[in-house]
Amino acid sequence: MDPTDSSPCTCFRLRRAARRLSQIYDTHLAPAGLSLNAYSILRRAPQPRLLGDLAEALGMDRTTLTRNLKPLLQAGWLQEQRGQDARQRLIAITPAGKACLRRARPLWQRAQHEVEATFGPAPTARLNTLLDTLDHALDAGDRT
Repeated sequence: MDPTDSSPCTCFRLRRAARRLSQIYDTHLAPAGLSLNAYSILRRAPQPRLLGDLAEALGMDRTTLTRNLKPLLQAGWLQEQRGQDARQRLIAITPAGKACLRRARPLWQRAQHEVEATFGPAPTARLNTLLDTLDHALDAGDRT
């Protein structure tokens, strides 16, 4: 990396690395017709979940999630249901979505292995721990 491209901004650095990582996962998941974003959504909807709960689990706002759900609903991989309260939206994976996930899982694993081979298993584990710690700290900060 060119030193003139460095930035003291943590968010910039994290987003730049995230874009590069996303490209690796997207490339591997493409044969299943999924992006990393779509794969992540499918993985977090194993049983019907409230739209708000799913958005929170993904770290997305509801509007962004709704936009990302459209192609998955159109493909028949997810379905929308009404909750006990008619205003509640539940998102559930369909049998076709489960089949898509089964096809995509080994592709995701190959991407994960590529990242670990490039960065190293121990640094990857440390990074994951740090990112979880950051996420929890930011979540706790939202409540103050």
